[in-house]
Amino acid sequence: MRTMRKMIFRGLVNGLRTTWDLAIIIVPVYLLVFLLQQTAILSRIGTACRPLMAMMGLPGEAAMGVVLGNLLNLYAAIGAVSPLALETSQITVFALLLLISHSLVVETAVSRKVGIVAWPYVVLRLGVGFIVAVILHRCWLAG
Repeated sequence: MRTMRKMIFRGLVNGLRTTWDLAIIIVPVYLLVFLLQQTAILSRIGTACRPLMAMMGLPGEAAMGVVLGNLLNLYAAIGAVSPLALETSQITVFALLLLISHSLVVETAVSRKVGIVAWPYVVLRLGVGFIVAVILHRCWLAG
């Protein structure tokens, strides 16, 4: 019984720590994007990125999530697109894109430590992510 209580307590502490770690990334990014949505800044970003993002069936404003997901991590990307109210198909395309290309700064640094040349690795992941996202969007349109 004592061991069970220790395990439950440890699990609760670890769960709360993980929740905190995620919240300190997601909440500020969510708030930032929400505030940018209230100004003309996010719409300008969206307008500039609309042609590229439209190829994947995403609104231009989703570019903020793609950039944050590639430069920081997936949790920042989630925080950035949460206030955008994307459709299921758009969320799926966005998730697939970042499944392939995410956390490029950290992963490139790790790759360089083991001797991998960074730029082809980054270009490959971004390129494949983009191509697969476009294909998935086209399949969704065809279906």
